[in-house]
Amino acid sequence: MSVTVAVATPVESLRNVYKAEKAALIERFQTASNVEPLMRALALATDDALKGAWAACEMPEDAALVAVGGYGRGELAPYSDVDILVLLPDSAPADDAELNGRIERFIGMAWDLGLDIGSSVRSVEQCIGEAANDITVQTSLLKARRICGDMRLFERFSARYNETLDPRAFFQAKVLEMRQRHAKFQDTPYSLEPNVKESPGGLRDLQLILWITRAAGFGSTWRELDTRGLITEREARELRRNEAFLKTLRARLHVIAKRRQDILVFDLQTPLAESFGFKATAAKRASEQLMRRYYWAAKAVTQLATILIQNTEAQLFPSTSGITRVINGRFVEKQGMLEIARDDVFEREPHAILEAFLLYEQTRGIKGFSARTLRAIYNARDLMDRNWRRDPENRRLFMEILKQPEGITHAFRLMNQTSVLGRYLLNFRRIVGQMQHDLYHVYTVDQHILMVLRNLRRFAIAEHAHEYPFCSQLIGNFDRRWVLYVAALFHDIAKGRGGDHSTLGMADARRFCREHDIATEDSDLVVWLVEQHLTMSHVAQKQDTSDPEVIKHFASIVKTERRLTALYLLTIADIRGTSPKVWNNWKGKLLEDLYRATLAVLGGARPDAHSELKSRQEAAIALLRLETVPENAQQKLWHELDVGYFLRHDPADIAWQTRVLYRHVESDTPIVRARPSPIGAALQVLVYVKDRPDLFAGICAYFDKSGLSVLDARVTTTRHGYALDNFLVAHPDHDGSYRDIANLVEQQLSSLLTADSLLPEPSKGRVSRLVRTFPVTPRVDLRPDERGQYYILSVSANDRQGLLYSIARVLAQHRIGVQAARINTLGERVEDVFLLDGKSLSSNRTQIQVETELLRAIAA
Repeated sequence: MSVTVAVATPVESLRNVYKAEKAALIERFQTASNVEPLMRALALATDDALKGAWAACEMPEDAALVAVGGYGRGELAPYSDVDILVLLPDSAPADDAELNGRIERFIGMAWDLGLDIGSSVRSVEQCIGEAANDITVQTSLLKARRICGDMRLFERFSARYNETLDPRAFFQAKVLEMRQRHAKFQDTPYSLEPNVKESPGGLRDLQLILWITRAAGFGSTWRELDTRGLITEREARELRRNEAFLKTLRARLHVIAKRRQDILVFDLQTPLAESFGFKATAAKRASEQLMRRYYWAAKAVTQLATILIQNTEAQLFPSTSGITRVINGRFVEKQGMLEIARDDVFEREPHAILEAFLLYEQTRGIKGFSARTLRAIYNARDLMDRNWRRDPENRRLFMEILKQPEGITHAFRLMNQTSVLGRYLLNFRRIVGQMQHDLYHVYTVDQHILMVLRNLRRFAIAEHAHEYPFCSQLIGNFDRRWVLYVAALFHDIAKGRGGDHSTLGMADARRFCREHDIATEDSDLVVWLVEQHLTMSHVAQKQDTSDPEVIKHFASIVKTERRLTALYLLTIADIRGTSPKVWNNWKGKLLEDLYRATLAVLGGARPDAHSELKSRQEAAIALLRLETVPENAQQKLWHELDVGYFLRHDPADIAWQTRVLYRHVESDTPIVRARPSPIGAALQVLVYVKDRPDLFAGICAYFDKSGLSVLDARVTTTRHGYALDNFLVAHPDHDGSYRDIANLVEQQLSSLLTADSLLPEPSKGRVSRLVRTFPVTPRVDLRPDERGQYYILSVSANDRQGLLYSIARVLAQHRIGVQAARINTLGERVEDVFLLDGKSLSSNRTQIQVETELLRAIAA
């Protein structure tokens, strides 16, 4: 009897050896503190596997296998891609079927080994031609390394590459590429989920420096650049330390994710932090401690990279590095950069540190600090001590920086980048790199504050007046607008300390104003803005601003027009500074309507519902005349509408709805009309139909099925039993005018309402990754309003598809009518408020049952 023994194929043997060796290296790395041995060993193991495949495929003797890109440096992160070049002699025929077959088998075998291969097949001259046309190819070939094959061919390639490389053109192309890459990340390393490789201050910035210095012949290691004089020994040490940290971070990220993963996503931050030995404390999560370490490393890399790039540029372009003009005895300009006149300027006159930023704002043509100035500030950190902060001249200079007509945003960003801002405002230093664990901020606290400052500044710049014309108009008439900038600096400065950050921030702001001799009137405004910076947003988005009592109460908090204007401007800037997802034109309209209504009250107008009703009706009639609607045609419809309808809609909406409905007041069929929203990228949908308990839920079910998110709902029940509902909806992936889907929505929703079908089961929408990482505890609050006429339902939960319909369905099942709805989405979280009527709610037992079912529905 014969026994068949399975014999492993060459690719299986190679794969098993490579897989076992890689696993052993990663296992050893789990307890190691140095990532360099792992990255070199992984590259060597990959070399061996590829050599085996090269031999197994009997590749031609006159060809060479070359490692390029990151692999060419002889380093690999655990799940990095492996970039290779099959280098052929120029004489190799393109149509050689046998050669092409061997190359295909080799590349296929490389994939079968479990390598994430990026491959190219070129002759020497093809490499040179591609490099000349594509900076990415030129960069990948810069650190080419022979793995196996014809040595003479590789040497010929290296010689041709070096003789055609233009260091100046390469420098300019890579710097431009870096700027474009940074722009994709909003020019900041302070995203809450940064890319450890590509974000500003990441590994790519360090690689770029070594690429351009290698191309220029200045060196390809930090030690060589130190010897060359491009950096100091201390700077070289800092670069090595931060590079090692970033490489280790990336390698551990790969190991934890078990794949190539370069983005520090929320759900991996905690296990990543624990792999570094960080432990959660009462004050800080482990992930917060890790990310703070990352942000400080990215900041240092950004600073030192700027110095190195400028020094490299000065050596590559020596004819453009001379003094352009003398500014004063301490500073000169060199080709648009502010430079210290001598290396010990800051030691001799410490106040010159802040003077540099003031000159940066004031001196036309200055676009940044020179490497010499940046280095001097970097080395002057110990000078920025308690005495320096208390120096009256420094306090004067800081206020002058805040009061300049131009350059404030750039100056404060540079102050933060160079750590001067945190040295001057110690409490600001505490929030540098401070995470914000919520679902709508996308920046660290310090970066958010600077974004708010930037937004306020944009209101005041003529070139940006088209973005928010009303804000630009208000700030243009606002005296001493620097008061707003001080409030912006302190509005979130106390986050992360525990307790109410608004209250804690007030104390910081009051101390700052006292120390900087700010007049009582302005000091009081700053402190009040810090205390109340969330109030206007809360009122506009969560309260019924059609209620005169709400406006009257808000006006009693604000008290003056100057306070109202300041709070409005700060609120807009604050919301826009959280995340691009949070702001929309609908929120803008809510805030502007609240501002105008409150301003009227502060001006002496009484919040009289009847006068407001008359004003809106007259304005709507004027618009109807322009639409050639017959005189008095609106009376039949308006007779059926209560005061609340007119207070909840502006004249333009009243006119549009009246024009659509005045002929159909007693319609037996549903009337549905849709149009692109006048206030922004959304669709406005009008529904007029005989009312029934499940109507609101049925409409929400349609929107849910169609993938449309409800931004706002204004529900009216007429005196003769019709529902007149107005919805503002948007599709998350729609970037057009919505005109193309308006007719479709009208037809489909009309058919649905005519069919009177049963309510479907709510869809189980997938929750986002952020929601899984930062779940919001679902909350439901149901209570009667002050008059006892209606009930107010407040819902707080994680957002997901079908959430609104799930709520509406529960209400419909209990025959509870929805009179109005305020839908408020904050990133991945919703804060919705409903005005309900329903006799059943007068029973405590029913209330408890409804609340329980709602909690179950929103948590599903």
